[in-house]
Amino acid sequence: MTHATLSVQLKALEEYGLIRRVQYEAIPPHVEYSLTDIGKKFHPVVAAMETWGNEYIAQMQGETNA
Repeated sequence: MTHATLSVQLKALEEYGLIRRVQYEAIPPHVEYSLTDIGKKFHPVVAAMETWGNEYIAQMQGETNA
């Protein structure tokens, strides 16, 4: 992922209210991101997608090794 792509994705997540961005006026510049309360509630969805993805990969590997 390029820096530009990451920046676009982070801005979108911030606009959707899923993450919070805090910029510190320091040298060198420093930015921190954290999940908002609604962003934290999305964790079970991501975990379910991970479980499904791992099962799908295992199934596909089993089919190619058969």
